[in-house]
Amino acid sequence: MEKLGLGPDVLCNLNEKLIYVRLTGFGQEGKFSNMAGHDINYLAVSGILSLLGRKNENPMFPLNILADFAGGGLISVLGILLALIERSKSGKGQVIDAAMVDGVKYLTTYPYLMKLTNQIWTNPRGENILDGGAHFYEVYKTKDNKFMAVGAIEPQFYAELLKRLNLDANLLPFQLDSSKWNNMKQLFTNIFKTKTQDEWIQIFYKSDACVTPVYELSYKIPEPAPKLHKTPGKLININSTKYFLKPGKHSREILKEYGYNENEIKEFSIKNIVNGLNYFKSLL
Repeated sequence: MEKLGLGPDVLCNLNEKLIYVRLTGFGQEGKFSNMAGHDINYLAVSGILSLLGRKNENPMFPLNILADFAGGGLISVLGILLALIERSKSGKGQVIDAAMVDGVKYLTTYPYLMKLTNQIWTNPRGENILDGGAHFYEVYKTKDNKFMAVGAIEPQFYAELLKRLNLDANLLPFQLDSSKWNNMKQLFTNIFKTKTQDEWIQIFYKSDACVTPVYELSYKIPEPAPKLHKTPGKLININSTKYFLKPGKHSREILKEYGYNENEIKEFSIKNIVNGLNYFKSLL
């Protein structure tokens, strides 16, 4: 937008109520600011990638979820919501400057503080409770080559886990004795391989052991699927079907305002030069 001469200094002067979001990867300034990048690069520069992955292996990135959608998209939405609150009081818009590196670094405030204060994140990658070091926060393969996720951190949950695995806590090392975690992992690995995923689901069903099946995205989950709940928002007109503008809804009018004639617009439609023109192709 700014390369086209449509930056906040221009548009906000035309409409003082405008909320303008500037979302970049590396930020507006700094040695990486003018470089192209993707989620993996933003994670790398932020320092977060160094925390992710198994012991003695390369750092592993979690798809493109963290920087793109969380550190970038959600942080920008948060800024927009705050700007809307401010505008409702002052009548003024805001310029929101967000960077995916900054956003994803904010999301990892917790492990950063834990390392800084020498608490639960004191060991190298893959040797801490939440990064694959502990046997009670791990993923285990089942007899049918599927997986179960274990997250029994708190003592009462860990006790329930041992109970469901038919293990006697009195005969096992202390839960937080990290020197015994590898041995306990091997024990858990062997146990989980003795039953199928469905069998483990039944064993841990309605328990507080913090053990759940690892479902694939294509798997039809028997429980209610994740969805956006309709609270607290309410539709102003429940009979309205115009919840959002379809792509290309006003492209025809906008092109005409810029002086393009019908033949030129038709050519844009045929060549798909302008995004969204498919919506009104039938009108040409």
